[in-house]
Amino acid sequence: MTLLPYAAVVLTLLAGLSLVIFTALTGVPTLSSRGVEAADVIALLKHAKLARSAVIIDLGSGWGALVVALARAFPEATIEGIEISLLPYLISRLRASGLPNVRLRWGNFHRSHLRGAHAIVCYLMPSVMPGVGDLLDRHLKWGTAVVSNTFLFRGRKASAVRRGSRRGLVSLYFWPARYWVVDEYE
Repeated sequence: MTLLPYAAVVLTLLAGLSLVIFTALTGVPTLSSRGVEAADVIALLKHAKLARSAVIIDLGSGWGALVVALARAFPEATIEGIEISLLPYLISRLRASGLPNVRLRWGNFHRSHLRGAHAIVCYLMPSVMPGVGDLLDRHLKWGTAVVSNTFLFRGRKASAVRRGSRRGLVSLYFWPARYWVVDEYE
């Protein structure tokens, strides 16, 4: 009797368990950008007129679909993906193999150095967006392009939006992108 079927079951259970654990820890399931959403992100980054040698960082790069699309659309740029969940990180390494302008890191993007970014992209969840906004406030240079897929940064003004998907808007911000509301009675 071979142990291969048992090993496959155990690996499948461990993979599923790791996805559940990291979703519980981060509050964000591992999502994958659809082709139309990746096209919207790319269009907005082109609209932002990034330098050809720009550094574009994907916060929570998941399965690597967007990283690969960005690497192909911006071949002279450096595309960095940061993913905390091990299984999607490993799959994204496989997907991005052979793309010389991609760097992937396994870890928490809250502990990453973002100062060198010319653009940030993210596809997270509404519950974590305020914390991500605070992180970007602390680490980004003024005017850095930030593209968010589906979930908006509250209290921030988007410079451009696209709606290629039924999931929601893809929005471009130039950080800090704050707008101020003044109460006329104060």
